[in-house]
Amino acid sequence: MDLQFTGDVWYWRGPAPWYFVTVPEPECATLRSWSYASYGWGMIPVVARIGGTAWETSLWPKDGRYVLPVKAHVRQAEELDEGVTVAVRLAVRDRG
Repeated sequence: MDLQFTGDVWYWRGPAPWYFVTVPEPECATLRSWSYASYGWGMIPVVARIGGTAWETSLWPKDGRYVLPVKAHVRQAEELDEGVTVAVRLAVRDRG
């Protein structure tokens, strides 16, 4: 399954700070309705792309939706910071 959406980069200031993009509700509904290979706490393995940078990661469930963690090398390569709106492409991948 492939999905595309836009969202704002936000920063979580918890004990292990991280940057995320929240998956919009329509795409979350699509993910919930599709049979996919999830693991540990409902995480969904994906290949994500922002701009010219792709990486393997997992969507994390949060507050009834999913969030995409944006790794440091992606933020640096694409010159991203908190509050920037990005176009995201996701390919849900098989764990096997």
